[in-house]
Amino acid sequence: MQAYLVGGAVRDELLGLEVKDRDWVVVGATPREMLANGFKQVGADFPVFLHPRTREEYALARTERKQGRGYHGFTVYSAPDVTLEQDLKRRDLTINAMAKAENGDLVDPFEGRRDIEDRKLRHVSEAFAEDPLRILRTARFAARFHPLGFSVCDQTMALMKRMVDSGEVDHLVPERVWQEFQRALHEQAPEAFFEVLRDCGALEVLIPELASEKVFQLAMAALGCVHRRLHAETEERFAALLSPLDAPVAKDRAKALKAPNDCQNLARLVTAFTPQIRDIDAQRPEAETLLDLLDQADVWRRPERFSQLTKVLECALPGDSLTLDLLRTASEAATGVEPRTLLAQGYKGKELGNAIRTERLKRIGDAVAPTNH
Repeated sequence: MQAYLVGGAVRDELLGLEVKDRDWVVVGATPREMLANGFKQVGADFPVFLHPRTREEYALARTERKQGRGYHGFTVYSAPDVTLEQDLKRRDLTINAMAKAENGDLVDPFEGRRDIEDRKLRHVSEAFAEDPLRILRTARFAARFHPLGFSVCDQTMALMKRMVDSGEVDHLVPERVWQEFQRALHEQAPEAFFEVLRDCGALEVLIPELASEKVFQLAMAALGCVHRRLHAETEERFAALLSPLDAPVAKDRAKALKAPNDCQNLARLVTAFTPQIRDIDAQRPEAETLLDLLDQADVWRRPERFSQLTKVLECALPGDSLTLDLLRTASEAATGVEPRTLLAQGYKGKELGNAIRTERLKRIGDAVAPTNH
């Protein structure tokens, strides 16, 4: 029974990056032997165990064989006769198919170390084509390691194109696609993820609305801009990605991707606001128009979301920063209206609503009025 450190931990160590998760593969053992050694079994589909002291994951060496379409259709074989090389061969990329023995020796049957030196993302074997999710994973690694100079090698890109042409990507379930999208949106260079998807043809299947070059470049510029801001949330990144689309189109795509509600809502607002912001004359803004936008954004109850909205719009509409400043000024002026003060003055019911609106309009008008020099 031998344990080897595998996958991301070996790769990141060779790249000089901080190792976050350490996963192990055990060769020559049975589940019974693992349990007898104090390991706790956690994997239902295949034998994965937690180390009794470190709580790190130890998986028994296994092979996988394709049975159906999509990423579900696999049968797993795990037994003491499965070798380390057989286990590594089922992995996606050569840089993820290395192992390190307990004595420190590197086991690298697919030349992952050379691909790290050459900065190439290369598939381990033709079995890559059996799992369409690997296209998204490869694109995600491209996004993660883009700043280090990594790119997808020609042979792997050609294989991914063949997978798309064969219809494999059509069988991915939205939940898994969203998982990969969400991770990719937070990688070091999220634009690289979508560029790889575009280059292999998968973007045309997953977000066809972004496939035209003009729309794609606008989406990447907005996403890159939001990404460069510190601590941008997933919903801000996603709304930037869909920002060049018409509101109904963006709404349908966000729903089809099964994005969480906060992501769908912010994307809906950004795409609804884009044409309206463009229509405002920043030299002669109308208080009524600005108040209508504040109502649409529900700034009164959702000030944090309004802040996110304006941040994304700044990236989606770089030429309209003056208008967005006016909208923020209007928001600060109008949120200062205290309904309690008006209640104390005797307003109630519909009259109260009208009085609040009148006072907000007055304050917005005063705040955005051109100053006379």
